[in-house]
Amino acid sequence: MNPNLVKVSLRQQAVYVEPARPGALPPALPEATALLVANLAQLGYGVSEPLLRALEGTTPAFQERLLTVFREVMGVRKNWTPLVKDWHTPTGARPLDYVLTFFASVFQAPGTALPCGHVIPANTFPLERYNGCPFCGTPFQRGTIRFTGQGSKLKVLELWTEADLAGFLRDLLASKTALDATQLDSLKLLLAELPVPVGVSIAMKETRMAVVDAYVQANRWQKAQPLLSSPTDVLRYLWYRKTGFLQLIEPKTIRRRLRDNGRHRVAALDGSAQAKAKATTDLKLKYSRREGRMVAEWLNALPQRPAELCEMMHPKRGMWVRFIRALRLAEYSKRPALAKLRETLNVFHDQTYEVWQGRVNHFRLRSEEAPTFALLQQRPGLFARSLFANMLWFGAAPAVAAFAEIIDQVPARLVLTLHMYAENYFAKGLPRVVKPLGGVSRRIPANALLDLYDEPQLEAMQTAVADLCRLAMRRRFAAQPTTHRTLYIDPLLFKVPVAIGDRSETVQDLPAALMGTRFGVEGRAVRLFLQWGTGLPAQHLDMDLSCHVAFADRVEICSYARLTATGCQHSGDVQHIPSKVGTAEYIELNLDALQHTQAQYVTFACNAYTAGSLSPNLVVGWMDSAQPLRVSARGVAYDPSAVQHQVRITGGLTKGLVFGVLDVARREIVWLEMPFYGQVVQNLDAAGVRALLRKLDSKLSLGDLLLIKAEAQGLQVLEQPEADEMYTAEWARNTSAVTQLLVD
Repeated sequence: MNPNLVKVSLRQQAVYVEPARPGALPPALPEATALLVANLAQLGYGVSEPLLRALEGTTPAFQERLLTVFREVMGVRKNWTPLVKDWHTPTGARPLDYVLTFFASVFQAPGTALPCGHVIPANTFPLERYNGCPFCGTPFQRGTIRFTGQGSKLKVLELWTEADLAGFLRDLLASKTALDATQLDSLKLLLAELPVPVGVSIAMKETRMAVVDAYVQANRWQKAQPLLSSPTDVLRYLWYRKTGFLQLIEPKTIRRRLRDNGRHRVAALDGSAQAKAKATTDLKLKYSRREGRMVAEWLNALPQRPAELCEMMHPKRGMWVRFIRALRLAEYSKRPALAKLRETLNVFHDQTYEVWQGRVNHFRLRSEEAPTFALLQQRPGLFARSLFANMLWFGAAPAVAAFAEIIDQVPARLVLTLHMYAENYFAKGLPRVVKPLGGVSRRIPANALLDLYDEPQLEAMQTAVADLCRLAMRRRFAAQPTTHRTLYIDPLLFKVPVAIGDRSETVQDLPAALMGTRFGVEGRAVRLFLQWGTGLPAQHLDMDLSCHVAFADRVEICSYARLTATGCQHSGDVQHIPSKVGTAEYIELNLDALQHTQAQYVTFACNAYTAGSLSPNLVVGWMDSAQPLRVSARGVAYDPSAVQHQVRITGGLTKGLVFGVLDVARREIVWLEMPFYGQVVQNLDAAGVRALLRKLDSKLSLGDLLLIKAEAQGLQVLEQPEADEMYTAEWARNTSAVTQLLVD
């Protein structure tokens, strides 16, 4: 059994079962298969009839390894013990207890000496309530998961075969939107095991980089040449290999983020200077001659003329200068076979080329409408991205008319993005959320040019954009031939947004969901969890789980500094991790109490309190169940069967992360991912969270997009799942396949 392929299938709520091989061991007895199904049920999973029949034909060894993979993904073997036992009841610790413990430890006064070296005086902390040191947050005890199977719903697993894996690989490669971290990780796992399908058109440049890397790792870099259409693609791949980022984030941005992450509220613990110095060292470029020759031949074989290549290289000129030197491209360009590369480097050095963006800016600043739009029409994607600003600059009528001429050449993902965000953009005084490359989500004010227009004019702009985009999508759907007459849309799809614009940087090892998906709360409580430190040596590594409760007239925060807040209870602040096994924190949200006090939103957040970013492989999420969830004697409150959603941090530059928002009145949790600067949750911009929620709410849902398709193709929408075209929640789980609705 290949565990990586099983993990990929699990993300799609399925299990890959290898076909039986001749001469294989006999299958397991029915009793063994029944035991496997029972164990999966304890983890919150059921099996479909086809999967059950396939499992009955597998060997005991396969079933044992399959259960091991599930337990690994669900984190069953990790340490989920919090600092406080029975943490639902506050310990009654006072600020004075910390002061008394400090002096008792310094002067070795009478008291209880703990393994960490601190002395707890009598009549301070109730030590019988703690699994570790209440003063420094060092855990001493480990408890195993005791309660499983408390989840009120089983996630039914389907059967995956080799054909399903191959089809999923093709869907990932053909995705018309940028892959998120989960999809990219699945793509890399599949490329390591399966050949690249023949005849698949890879739509996204970021996706091509994973395929290029697979070819390079196999020493077949010549086959990657057709996937590189411009020097920007070459630079993107080199930067991806160096940093792991698929977007071209400037080195100075990375250094600044790492420097800021290294800052600490305590001056003695500040590591910003060291972090910046380490980043500078890590970003130094060094390549072998084989790699230099590979890049030289890639650039020489590109179809554009040297001046065109240089114009494409100009926006990242500073980075190109470093790469040209590190790869010894000037030396390789002297070879007779690389004459085009030699001419390109000469033009690039002498800067004897014209920059397209410079010409656009020239005519735009002179308010020359015709030449500006003529240039923009040459690059429809850039025209789409600047349409709103040009509407305010030149007026709505000429900008929309010029854009209408080339809208059929614009990728569908940009057409839908314009449709979804027009309402927010053309609203006076309404801040927007943006995320610059390598940065965190920021709240920016509305465009100042909006003040030049009155409300009816701005509403007309919104309507013009929406009508134009809807018309373009109808034309695209209508141009698709179909013999179908009926269509079914699962009601859940009206709560699932179209995957455009927001790239998740965390990996979802459980069945994945799109950012903006709404999860209904079944029970009367929601339990947040945070687990980190597994596999690492014992050290001071303080990750914090927090929540921000917004009322109409005030806010409250539940965190390490305030373990009890309205409707919220924290399990205690762990500051030091034990060796190899990791540690955990929880927050219990009482929905009845929150609703009674008229709380509006509860924002879930985690932060790295120690210098640096969030710990790699940190897992964060929430649990929900119609029946109350129990807590063990040691305070272990994790039950894999009740996990509604969880994500895993794989590294990167994130210091603080919002991973969900509870809408108290609706009793729904919105899954979102919003990185933010800050060592503590108090640094969270609550207004920025609300702006991001507005942005997500403005997104077109899959159900709405399917209604446009049905209208354009004359399909009758049925309320029962008995139609020619079936769009179900299972179909939507494969987000790469969903992007095929974005007809170009």
